[in-house]
Amino acid sequence: MLTIIHVKSLGDISVDSKLAIASAGGLEPGYTGKLSVVGLAGIEVVSDVQVIGKPGGKPVIFLHGLVGLNDHWEGVVQKIQDSCKCILIQLPLLDLEDEDCSIDGATELTIRFLQNHIRERAVVVGNSFGGHMALKVTLQRPDLIAGLVLAGASGLIEKSMVSDVQIRPSRAWLERKIGELFFDQSKMNPADVDRAFATLAHRRQARAMVKLSRSARRNHLGDEIHRIQVPTLLIWGREDIVTPPEACEQFSSGIKNSKVVWLDACGHAPMIEKPDEFAAALAAFVEGL
Repeated sequence: MLTIIHVKSLGDISVDSKLAIASAGGLEPGYTGKLSVVGLAGIEVVSDVQVIGKPGGKPVIFLHGLVGLNDHWEGVVQKIQDSCKCILIQLPLLDLEDEDCSIDGATELTIRFLQNHIRERAVVVGNSFGGHMALKVTLQRPDLIAGLVLAGASGLIEKSMVSDVQIRPSRAWLERKIGELFFDQSKMNPADVDRAFATLAHRRQARAMVKLSRSARRNHLGDEIHRIQVPTLLIWGREDIVTPPEACEQFSSGIKNSKVVWLDACGHAPMIEKPDEFAAALAAFVEGL
């Protein structure tokens, strides 16, 4: 379970958290625990982190979407773990507060995580809202980034999941909205619907989802993406109705050093619907850097 703790000094943090903080820069495969950074709101934000793969391998950072989990990358990570070091960061997006609860705040948290806990340039992989964060990190701190991988990223065109959101949404509404993320809805895990329903039954988390989504929609990057110089891979579902194919085409046109891999019969979550194809494209990209 992800938490946010308010602290004034390291003396207010638990022993386990201190050990996690002390491990900054020393992340190697086998690490599973909690790592923290202080965000724009001055609050210690603690994320679940897993490191899987090749010791000393090139770091590949995975960023999930608004209702995402580290587990959603499992099928991809299993396929590439022998060739790189996979670092999965589960930010507590729906628990963020104040200035942290925005696309800018979440981006700053990611930048500070990379600065504090990763000591070399990394490949950053982001889906949906996580892709938007990856874009902004690359624009603001290209010195931290070796390569950028986007899958269904927001930042240009997005048909928001929360366009008709209710505070404390019904399970039926959530099942419909989460189902829209998939071309093959049999790939949707009912446990994800149950988890989202339990989380968004709380007014604060539901408001956070609306606030984060609206901040992302207002943050259009069309005039900025031409500044991205790092090698970029776009992995996109042809049937994505949330960030449709024209979004990918605009990213491809605007980012000079980019390549597109289209996945047929695939929606907004290609790492879940097409993990083998996603992993093959990602592995080849990382190997070529």
